[in-house]
Amino acid sequence: MLLNVNDIGQIREGEVLVCPVTAPSWGPVFGKIAAAVSDIGGTMSHAAIVAREYGMPAVVGTGLATTRIRTGDRVRVDGDRGVVTVLS
Repeated sequence: MLLNVNDIGQIREGEVLVCPVTAPSWGPVFGKIAAAVSDIGGTMSHAAIVAREYGMPAVVGTGLATTRIRTGDRVRVDGDRGVVTVLS
């Protein structure tokens, strides 16, 4: 989980980005991640648009992902259904 764009260097290749919201300054991280989950956003939000461009799943507008998902949790992101499942 990243709370701040200044921390994007911490995310590793293939991880799921969990954050409050993204903006263009978050762009470089999308080349590394497998999926995106954000607390804030809609179908036209930055995270949703960039994830579509990269062909990766995204669930935005969860309202509480950053309070429920912790760094190291395994999650399944179903962008088609808008569902994020914490696996462990």
